[in-house]
Amino acid sequence: MEYKDFLELIYQRYSGNVKLGLERIENIFSKMGNPDKKLKGIHVAGTNGKGSTSAISEAMALGQGYHTGMNTSPHLIDYCERFRIDGKNPSYLEILDLHNRFQNIFDENEASFFEISTALALQLFVEKEVDTSIIEVGLGGRLDGTNTFNSTVSIITTVSLDHPKSLGDTIEKIAFEKAGIIKKNTPLVLGNIVENAKQVILQEAKTKNAPVFAFNQEYYVKNIVTDTTGTTFDYEFPAKNINLKQIKINLLGEHQATNAATALTAFILYNEILQRQIDFTKLRASLMQVNWFGRMQILHTKPLVIIDGAHNEEGVKSLISNLKNMFPNRYIRFVVAILRDKKLDIMIEDICHFAQEIYISKNHSERAADLEEQIDVAKKFDIPYFACDDLLSATKTAFAKTKDDEILIITGSLYTISEVLKERLFEQ
Repeated sequence: MEYKDFLELIYQRYSGNVKLGLERIENIFSKMGNPDKKLKGIHVAGTNGKGSTSAISEAMALGQGYHTGMNTSPHLIDYCERFRIDGKNPSYLEILDLHNRFQNIFDENEASFFEISTALALQLFVEKEVDTSIIEVGLGGRLDGTNTFNSTVSIITTVSLDHPKSLGDTIEKIAFEKAGIIKKNTPLVLGNIVENAKQVILQEAKTKNAPVFAFNQEYYVKNIVTDTTGTTFDYEFPAKNINLKQIKINLLGEHQATNAATALTAFILYNEILQRQIDFTKLRASLMQVNWFGRMQILHTKPLVIIDGAHNEEGVKSLISNLKNMFPNRYIRFVVAILRDKKLDIMIEDICHFAQEIYISKNHSERAADLEEQIDVAKKFDIPYFACDDLLSATKTAFAKTKDDEILIITGSLYTISEVLKERLFEQ
C-alpha cells in the first residue's frame, strides 16, 4: 500500500472514533502483549511546551548514549515523525507492517486514529528494544491514550485554557486533567505553572506520594539571553548540588530556557533512578543538537522569516514577548491562520497590537477558522490587514513585500506551519 493510501485509510476509518477514556487503549494493549508496561522513560504533559521538552529530553538521552524512542503528535510533514528511534524517523514500511499485524485488534476495539498511533509507537519501541522512551501526551492526560505508559519520571510543562470542550473551562479543571499522568511514587517535574493550577497538581501528587520538583522552587533558571543562534541560560538544582553556567540550546526564545531546565531536571532524576552518572560536557553539546521543527524556526535570513506553532493565546503571548526582546524596533509582518475552536479574538488582538501588518488566511484543517471571522477581529485595530483564503499565496505575497531588514512571522496553528514547511517555500 502506498504511503498516501495508508494515511487516507487510517484517517477515514478511524478519525471519527475519538473518545476520551482508557478502556479501549487498555484492551488494545492487553491484546498486543502490554507494550506500555515493558518500557521506561519520561511522560510529558502540558498545554504548551511539551513537544519541545520531549525533543530536548531526547537530545540529552542520545548524548548520554541511551537508545531512545520518542512519540509525539501531531506530525508536521511525515506521519513517521511520530515514532522517532534514536532521533530518526522509522521507514513508512516499518509502520505499515506494524499496522497490518495489529489491524484486527484496532478494528475489534473501534480504535481512534490517536489510539492506533500510540499503540504503534509503543509496540515499535518494544521491538526496537529502546531503553528510554519519551512519550508526549496528546490531549489532557488523565484520559489520554498515552496514560497507561509506565513512566519513570513525569513532567507537566504549563497549564492554560485550551480545548475547553474536552478538558474543562477553567484552569483548575484543566490542571486536574494534566495531573492525571502522575503515577504513584514517581517523581513529577513542574514547569512554569500558574499558582491556582499548581495547587491542584500538588494535591494530586500528594495523594500519589509523588515527589514534586517545581520551577523556581526546587530548580531555577537565570540570566536568559536569546538571539538567532539559540538561547543561553544558567541552571541551578540546589538539592542535587548542580549549578551550570552559560548552558546554550539551539532553540529560540526565553520559554525554551524554561523548557530545557524542566527537561534537564527530569533527566537528572531519571539518571539518578537508573543509577547512571551524567557527563555534563556531553550534555552541553547535546543541547545544541535538539531536533525540533516549527517552534521559532528560522526559514530564511534575509529577510528574516520565522515560523512558530503558537496555536493558542498563551503561545501567541510567548511568541510576541520573544520577538520584542530579540527584535526591538523592527518592522514585523505576520501571516496568520488560526483554528476556529481557539480564542482567535484574543490571539489576533495581541498580534494586531504588536505587528505592523497582518496577513489573514486559512489552513486546510477541517477546524480552520473562516476568513471573515478572523477579519472581523483585525478590522477593529489600527493596522493594515490583508486577506487571502489560500495560505501559500498569502505567505508568498507577504514575503514579496518584506524588505531585507524586516521580519516575516508565520503562525497561528501547527496545521499552518505544516503546510508552509511541506512546500519548502524558503529554501536558500
